[in-house]
Amino acid sequence: MKPDSLIFDMDGTLWDATDSYVLAWNEGLKLLNRPERVDRAILDSMMGWERNKVFQKIFPTLEESAYDAIYQTINTVQDKIIPEKGGTFYPDVIESIKQLSKKYKLFILSNCPANTIKQMIAFGRLEKYILDEIAHGFNHKAKHFNMNLLIQKHKLKSTLYIGDTNSDSLQCQIAKIPFCLITYGFGSSETYDFKFESFKNLANYFLDLT
Repeated sequence: MKPDSLIFDMDGTLWDATDSYVLAWNEGLKLLNRPERVDRAILDSMMGWERNKVFQKIFPTLEESAYDAIYQTINTVQDKIIPEKGGTFYPDVIESIKQLSKKYKLFILSNCPANTIKQMIAFGRLEKYILDEIAHGFNHKAKHFNMNLLIQKHKLKSTLYIGDTNSDSLQCQIAKIPFCLITYGFGSSETYDFKFESFKNLANYFLDLT
């Protein structure tokens, strides 16, 4: 059955902005006079995690009540860095999204700060092609919850989620929607309904559906 819409993950699916995130984290931690620092390997290993899980990993002895202040500082720095430095879109993503938008309603859903998806869309000049987005920072809810928000808000009848991690697969199982795995991202999964090794192959498959 042909879907009426496609919901995309962001990091590891549409682009790689880890270098910008590392810069934002370390500048934010420096502003807070905290001793911790992150590098690309650390953030790559946690890509797609919800905020509290990330903070528990980086600040294992910190009380949860302290998370908000750190999160806000890092995000304030990131909101300055991402519009300027952005990230690197994976091959064929931008052109394929333009083509897919002619046949499908397109959405982006990611476990990221509230403004990051909007900044990515603006960086790639994709405003005309993405109907809506939800970031974890909007409501701090799990992906399966936000998948259902998009489904209800836009009255979607047959959608699927496109991501790169086993967590994405598990969230789709909870939301009871198909999961499409792309294999070039930050993670992997043994459970999926579709699998593609490139964004171009993914786009061609869905563009060819009748």
